Amino acid sequence: MKIKLFLIGLLFVLAIPVTAQNCSKYYPMEEGTTLEYTSFNGKGKTQGTISYTVANVTDEGSSSSATMVMKYMDDKGKEAFNSEFTYTCTGNTVTIDYESLMSNQMLQQFDDMEMEISGTDIELPNDLEVGMELPDANIIMKISMSGMNMNSQVDMINRKVEKQETITTPAGTFDCYVIYSENQSKMMMAQQNFPSRLWLSEGVGMVKQETFDKNGKPMSSTVLSAFSK
Repeated sequence: MKIKLFLIGLLFVLAIPVTAQNCSKYYPMEEGTTLEYTSFNGKGKTQGTISYTVANVTDEGSSSSATMVMKYMDDKGKEAFNSEFTYTCTGNTVTIDYESLMSNQMLQQFDDMEMEISGTDIELPNDLEVGMELPDANIIMKISMSGMNMNSQVDMINRKVEKQETITTPAGTFDCYVIYSENQSKMMMAQQNFPSRLWLSEGVGMVKQETFDKNGKPMSSTVLSAFSK
């Protein structure tokens, strides 16, 4: 259960590009800004809510960094997972350090295990264009507990800007870029591939996300339900 909850939170983080206001077009970087999302299963049933809050912003030279606090609530309103991560905006690119994805809140779930973490940073440029290919990203965990080794890996590959589209959610109507990617999850002997599409709007961030199985059947979706700053 601990690892399952971690992967749920990690997939949300890997799917959401985050950018600073003073050097990016996306995601307002103001302390107190909040984004709330409602998640659904493949049949449209509500599964829970995810909230993100910009908790702290710092500037150093030409770079800006922020801390984003994430909280996942299940369909009964019970907190199932919470974490925080940091991101940095420099020049034309925003970077999320893979190590920052492993906050103390996450690590506490594995405090009785030996763990080694490695990966590739997540990057998002300002100048998105239809047809643009984006860099891959991943995070790898090697876990040892009571003589048993459990390795898990989440890769985000084949990232590309598919098209532009205007969509409406409970939070409003947004002009978006649609970004396609494939999230590959490897854990022990099991491997799964989840194609997904992300609707990203200037000044707001993620507006919608859909995940599919290998046959293209909807598995889950996440929709922006509230936004404030």
